[in-house]
Amino acid sequence: MRRINVGLVALAALALLLPSEASRAQEAYPTRLVRIVVPYPAGGGTDTLARLLAEQLSRKWDQTAIVENIGGAAGNIGSAEVARATPDGYTLLLASPGPIATNAFLYKEMGYDPARWVPIALLATGPYVLVLRKNFEASTVAELIARAKSNPGKITSATPGVGSVGHLSTVQLEMLAGIKTAQIPYRGLSQALNDLIAEHVDMMFDTPTTSLALHRDGKIKIVAVGTTERVRELPEVPTVAESGLPGYRAVTWYAMVAPPQTPAVLADKINRDLIEILARPDVAEKTRGIQMEPVTKSRREAAQFFVEETELWGKVIRQANIPLQ
Repeated sequence: MRRINVGLVALAALALLLPSEASRAQEAYPTRLVRIVVPYPAGGGTDTLARLLAEQLSRKWDQTAIVENIGGAAGNIGSAEVARATPDGYTLLLASPGPIATNAFLYKEMGYDPARWVPIALLATGPYVLVLRKNFEASTVAELIARAKSNPGKITSATPGVGSVGHLSTVQLEMLAGIKTAQIPYRGLSQALNDLIAEHVDMMFDTPTTSLALHRDGKIKIVAVGTTERVRELPEVPTVAESGLPGYRAVTWYAMVAPPQTPAVLADKINRDLIEILARPDVAEKTRGIQMEPVTKSRREAAQFFVEETELWGKVIRQANIPLQ
């Protein structure tokens, strides 16, 4: 497996925050249409957030910002196109963790180097939740672990794609708990969730965006959340960490990055504009309405977060010996 030097990733990400003389002419940006590429099909959480922010940026800039969906290869096709774009701020990438933090450990060829992205902003975060079929013979993490240990390899877990955070969340749980499940890979979230509802599989990790309403309707049961603290929508549901697996963390997140060599002053401006937008009460409310928590961090803080996530999931992938695709 290819080794990713997280230290070099950190240095590369932070170096991109330094100003350059060539970037100073960009302060009038934008003067024309801005493309925000989402490297997944339309309709998912990333796409929904991108369209919300594109609308707000269009108003603020008095220039049109459009969302373009370029799906395929776990986000690599659209991301590679952005990486090849002119670094002038008019083509940006809005993605979840894959193209920024995890794909480098999973794919032999991607068409881009994630260490060379210019960080713009960490936009929003959300928990992954541990979901069981409604009639599964366990209702807590401890009960699930006990059942898995007494029935090794018999509990079935749905994973929405090898290397997805949903998949890696299950792998991390297995590693910390010392259990093994029979993992069943699906091509996407919808099919996996449908089989959980139909009780064809026992468990999976999902986001509240799709599972919360089903949990409230009694069609599935959420037994733990992957964040380090309990979440607002499910105050009665404990974290995985407080359920007996300290150190466990599994969150999804959404970020914007720019092509390599994008001027720092330009990236700073976009970051400031996004922070201002996400801090507005109406936008924050809409973001929380799609089960995401808006984030208003500096570019340096975003870059550090990317490094931490790269280190976390890289360790999980290496220890689990997940092969390169």
